[in-house]
Amino acid sequence: MTAASGLSSAADPLLGPSGRRNAAHVARTAVAALVGELETWPKPGLVSHVDSGSHTDMTAATFRTSAAAIGPYFAELVIAGAAGAPMDGLRAIGVAAEQAMLAATDGVNTHRGAIFGLGLLCAAAGAACGDAGCDAPDWRPGALCGTVRTRWGRSIVRGPIPLRSHGADALRQYGAGGARAQAAAGFPHAYDIGLPALRLGRTLAPGDPEAARIQAFFALLASTEDTNLLHRGGADGLHYAQTAAAGFLASGGIAQPDWRKAATKIHHAFIDRRLSPGGCADLLAITLFLDALETHP
Repeated sequence: MTAASGLSSAADPLLGPSGRRNAAHVARTAVAALVGELETWPKPGLVSHVDSGSHTDMTAATFRTSAAAIGPYFAELVIAGAAGAPMDGLRAIGVAAEQAMLAATDGVNTHRGAIFGLGLLCAAAGAACGDAGCDAPDWRPGALCGTVRTRWGRSIVRGPIPLRSHGADALRQYGAGGARAQAAAGFPHAYDIGLPALRLGRTLAPGDPEAARIQAFFALLASTEDTNLLHRGGADGLHYAQTAAAGFLASGGIAQPDWRKAATKIHHAFIDRRLSPGGCADLLAITLFLDALETHP
């Protein structure tokens, strides 16, 4: 692995110029999705360019530094996918990306979930290059999500499951599948909920991309069994968060008058309860990635 360039000399399918361009483009798209998620406010309880939400150990600068540090590994995952790497091979690159993240943030976990989810989709984008040729990859959201499900889904389900993680604790205590279940199923929440809500948001608020991202986020929040919410607030915290998001949407979402005021009120209520839907943040980034890769292949 050559982390500085994000390209591996061991992966023959992507050594040509078009392959290198594809790997770099997909990696840039993944990093841009992380930045787009960060620059969305108010996302109840979460860090943004405006404030740190329910967190005291990280800021927007922490997330920007993290996104830049892990970008090269997204390119590595594109190449690994094109080379037909099994889940163990992808996992090794993901571990290296986590180490780079922690080194850049002084030990703060900013993007572990995003490395997992976006990393798998980057590998799927690489697999499309390997299958169809680098000049005609199929980067439609359904194709990418389907590739993750069919190529690596069983391995994701088999594990290994970390002994100590918020997701593993939620699985043991509440039976919540979390990020692993979403990935193994091909990210159905991003595909079936996030993308339609994002595109609806664009029709409701033309010329306001942040509003469209908020619409997508609240749709995800209302429907996702977020293990970070379970970790911080238990079943009651998850129910509170989903109910608040559903209420925002039932009132019209971003089409309601003073929607930013309504969303900000929910944001502050989450902060008071120390709730932070980090899983939904990752799903929003995944949604933005799928949308951008289809719109600008």
